[in-house]
Amino acid sequence: MRSKGTKTIAENRKARHEYFVLETYEAGIELVGTEVKSIRNGSVNLKDSWCSVDKGELFIRGMHISPYEKGNIFNKDPLRVRRLLMHKKEINKLYGTLKQDGLSLIPLSLYFKDSRVKVQLGLCKGKKLYDKRADSAKRDAKREIDRNLKIRNQ
Repeated sequence: MRSKGTKTIAENRKARHEYFVLETYEAGIELVGTEVKSIRNGSVNLKDSWCSVDKGELFIRGMHISPYEKGNIFNKDPLRVRRLLMHKKEINKLYGTLKQDGLSLIPLSLYFKDSRVKVQLGLCKGKKLYDKRADSAKRDAKREIDRNLKIRNQ
């Protein structure tokens, strides 16, 4: 029996700190059996990964999937380039947007959706240093307000 629903495997928290996410997309990913088993164990890292379009196909680069312990000869290179599965129209639209506006396509999270591995991609624009400072100041202010409210209510 297949499991239903979604289960998050890994998130790229650094991406939300480094970029403004303008749009999100969902894509399938082409994997080998031992990679799927390793992902089920949670041995995946999206930290420095990014996506590119080559010859009308979408690829994810820099995603690290640790080799499966019991995989022996069937294990693949942990940092190999993996193909993402999207409709041709969507890929062409993304390619045009990426080239025209100077945006980046960054993987935001990896999750199971009805026993299939999916990647959430974000069409992102890089943040400047002052944007990051403003975000951290806003977060600190909210934390301080919450702390004071909690103390008052006790």
